[in-house]
Amino acid sequence: MTKETVIEKTETIQEKPASTIFALRTTANREDQVMDFITSNAEKKKIAVYSVIRPHGMRGYIFVEAATRSDAEQAALNIPYARGILPNVVDFKEIEHMIEQKKTEVNIQKNDIAEIISGPFKREKCKITRIDKQKEEVVVELLEAAVPIPITLKFDAVKVIRREGKEEEEESDDL
Repeated sequence: MTKETVIEKTETIQEKPASTIFALRTTANREDQVMDFITSNAEKKKIAVYSVIRPHGMRGYIFVEAATRSDAEQAALNIPYARGILPNVVDFKEIEHMIEQKKTEVNIQKNDIAEIISGPFKREKCKITRIDKQKEEVVVELLEAAVPIPITLKFDAVKVIRREGKEEEEESDDL
């Protein structure tokens, strides 16, 4: 090996740090605490952990991107609620759909009649009174309630059943 080939190989290694993704099993609903412990542990011990990922909707697992398996294991060592690193390496393509959020245009309008699909008021019918697109929240009033109480919910907690004034729009199109 000549000196030039050695320099070229070291340059390619420095340009792209080799990292792999490992799945860490945790106690359900304790993923955020385990993430905090791992990041602080990695910073204190100067372990080569590049990122810690908690996909939305996946309970009991977080993903750790580290240089080697031993780095991921060292970061998770003696952490409460961490159950252990799974034996297989996770390919990025397997978790890509969980990480990347796609913005979907929500078609919710004021005065729509909707059904609450999660939370304590599940299966209750409501009327949408206000929409906050930045926070992705709606303010609704329950239809069956004796006293109208405004309730703030996320977009994904309501499902539109019918539009107020939709019949009027259809009739004007026929004329």
